[in-house]
Amino acid sequence: MLRIRLRREGAKAQPFYRIVVAEQEFPRNGRFLEVIGEYNPRTEPTHVKVDEARALTHLKNGAQPSEPVARLLKNLGTLERLARLHKGESLDTLVAEAVASAPKMGSMKTRHDDKVGVASKGKSKKAKAKEAQAASA
Repeated sequence: MLRIRLRREGAKAQPFYRIVVAEQEFPRNGRFLEVIGEYNPRTEPTHVKVDEARALTHLKNGAQPSEPVARLLKNLGTLERLARLHKGESLDTLVAEAVASAPKMGSMKTRHDDKVGVASKGKSKKAKAKEAQAASA
């Protein structure tokens, strides 16, 4: 049975996920048939991107989403569009609607950026110390 689920990637304590279609028996990070999206819970706002056409095709053919993926698809409106696809609406119309309603990705920052602070993004501590000495002299 095909399953749409999350495949963990990224460094230790910094996960991001690919949304993949895989056989239910395959390991979490093992073989998969196709990557249909990505999910990064560490950004603000959370980044979710799904290829609607492929997701709807697999769901229509009987693939079952895992619980986390089902929540993501519900929030994106994909499950509602699947119900409309079953009622007879065309796939092209639904995909065009999904593209139009997709949130626009502006500047995203990770939650880690707040912890690190501006010092690591800008000048080093030594450079700031030199500027402070030059200003006081």
